[in-house]
Amino acid sequence: MEAKGYIHLYTGNGKGKTTAAIGLAIRAIGAGKRVFIGQFVKGMPYSELNVLKHFPELEIKQYGLDCFIQNNPTQRDIEAACDGLKDVEKQIEAGYYDVIILDEVCIALYYKLFKSENLISILQKKAVSTEVVLTGRYAPAELIEVADLVTEMKEIKHYYNQGVPAREGIEF
Repeated sequence: MEAKGYIHLYTGNGKGKTTAAIGLAIRAIGAGKRVFIGQFVKGMPYSELNVLKHFPELEIKQYGLDCFIQNNPTQRDIEAACDGLKDVEKQIEAGYYDVIILDEVCIALYYKLFKSENLISILQKKAVSTEVVLTGRYAPAELIEVADLVTEMKEIKHYYNQGVPAREGIEF
């Protein structure tokens, strides 16, 4: 009998959601599992990509054009996210990957790049044994309801508030 896979949700305004998901990915690879990471909103060359590309058991795709967090999403941003969601659906239905991470998917929902009911419909298609990890602040209540595990990263203090910009290798 195959082990049951669960839906994890890492949310909140604190740092560490993507980092926790990547840590789980590395642990899964160490156990011989295949991992897919789809990064929503992100299209820039984040430092984690440099090391993750060395794992043949892991595939990573970015479904963002640039970083629009300081601006409003464009129609092209919306199209990229919707195309990414279609690709994720194919990955989930194929059943090839043991772990599927949808990084910053909650941000995509927050900016209304697609609807949560579309994502939830896709999550319901996962194989029983597939583990799915969702990340991003502003997780909607309906996604919290669907998840089996919800962790909130809570910011207590952050040097960013003192004007320290994001640093390569630490924040990106």
